[in-house]
Amino acid sequence: MTAVDPPAGSPSQIERRSFVADILRDRGEDLLVVAGLGSPCWDVAAAGDVEKNFYVWGAMGGAAMVALGLALAQPEKRVLVIVGDGEMLMGLGSLTTIAARKPKNLALLVLDNEHYAETGNQPTHTAAGVDLAGVARSCGFGAAYTIASSNDQPRARAELLGTAGPLIVVAKIGLAPLPLVLPPRDGFYLKSRFRRAVLGAEA
Repeated sequence: MTAVDPPAGSPSQIERRSFVADILRDRGEDLLVVAGLGSPCWDVAAAGDVEKNFYVWGAMGGAAMVALGLALAQPEKRVLVIVGDGEMLMGLGSLTTIAARKPKNLALLVLDNEHYAETGNQPTHTAAGVDLAGVARSCGFGAAYTIASSNDQPRARAELLGTAGPLIVVAKIGLAPLPLVLPPRDGFYLKSRFRRAVLGAEA
């Protein structure tokens, strides 16, 4: 399914922070979340900073591969990676590896505002028509589609949290800036608390 982007200012347009908050609402004990560079980090933190969030912070292009490794190592847990379009474009090769390994417990959400918001709002290639969901389908993802309306959010949430992967949802969002909600930044601390949350106190 590919939704048509609504006109700017449309009440049906996807607002990224509320969408992420809705996805992570009542997330349960088994959902592991990897948040990519920039806005995805702020949005996941705004929804609640919990020990089973892993913030990649500045490792642009690496979040999807971190999530793949996690999904393969923890096949009984659901892994959700949330990234921006700029990061997904930088890590485009990760889609081929994910499709080849076919982790059933891995889902990707791409928040696509068609700009590099962290470096000055330069247009990304998705602004020129590159279809990230189409790329994922070509790689072999079983479910890969774009949404651009809040009407499509319930289906996307249900599939991101429950449909066998690998799957990817690209959500067309606005460019309006939102207040920063910064999670912890210490890499060792984040790694250690995430490891304990996943593997237990003795890890």
